[in-house]
Amino acid sequence: MAKKEALQYDEEEAVKFIQNYLPQDLKGKFNDDDILYLLDLAEEFYESKGDTDSFDEDDEEELISYIIKNAKEDGVGSFKAEDILFVLDGELEYCESIHFFE
Repeated sequence: MAKKEALQYDEEEAVKFIQNYLPQDLKGKFNDDDILYLLDLAEEFYESKGDTDSFDEDDEEELISYIIKNAKEDGVGSFKAEDILFVLDGELEYCESIHFFE
């Protein structure tokens, strides 16, 4: 069986994927810019941590706190932890769908 070729990460496609991934009660809560902003904050956090291979549950709580704190400070909005998790889970699903980690 041939190995599936990984596609390149595309921010616009990621946002579309995440918008479709969100549960019905969150649809419309995040605009495309909000999602990009949250993903950028997550990337900043990951880069500050260095080794993401050892990312664990404590890091997830720290990541969510980092995103919430920065979003408030930057005046972007006040987001619930569980809502942010849906966005991050949506990005992970997008990455898996394009075989980004392979």
